[in-house]
Amino acid sequence: MATAIDTNTLEAQPRTPGNKNDARRVRQQGKIPAVVYGAGQDALAVSVDPRQVSRILSSETGHNTIFDLALDGFKSKAMIVDWQYEPIKGKLLHIDVKRIAMDKKLAVMVPIFLKGEAAGVKQQGGILEQMLREVEVECLPSDIPSHIDADVSELVFGKVLRVSDLPHSDKLKFLTDENQPVAHVTSVKEEVAATPEAVAAEAAAPAEPEVIKKGKQETEEEGAEAPEKAEKAEKKEKK
Repeated sequence: MATAIDTNTLEAQPRTPGNKNDARRVRQQGKIPAVVYGAGQDALAVSVDPRQVSRILSSETGHNTIFDLALDGFKSKAMIVDWQYEPIKGKLLHIDVKRIAMDKKLAVMVPIFLKGEAAGVKQQGGILEQMLREVEVECLPSDIPSHIDADVSELVFGKVLRVSDLPHSDKLKFLTDENQPVAHVTSVKEEVAATPEAVAAEAAAPAEPEVIKKGKQETEEEGAEAPEKAEKAEKKEKK
């Protein structure tokens, strides 16, 4: 199973923290504002290349990727712990980066992948439902799995796959409640055809007044406020 250790490097340049106009200027220069903290050091405002950030977030290990943070001529292990996108165009606005001590355990969210074909689907005609898509675990940084594979081939009606059933080594501790359901097989709900009387009643019902379309305007306003919200992340206390 692949782990979240990665040889990627994220280059960061110190910057002077400011208001949303300062953050906008950083973005106009092709960078995005970020905050670096952790490992007992003061929080530091920096700018980073959004392409490098996107490469890390879209890698197999995603946000759990541990990479080398290059800053002021030094490198330290780090991970991306928070990121914000512009709501309309989907561009990265801001990230938080945490320095990682490789000898200290940390809590992370790991995705759950279902593997195999459930017997309840193949033999009983049910459908497989996944209720939990990620689980919180605690482990050393070098032991973070990219994902956890859950075999559902033995699932039938009445049987539930729980967190406690997920495969894991003794290097991994589940922080999510082990009794929490992950997946089960449920029956297919049959659609009930509408009666002619119901169709006639619906047709005779008065039309609802048209709702004023405010969605686009509100979205644009949120987009305008996003840089300001992103800058608030710089005020986090060091952990």
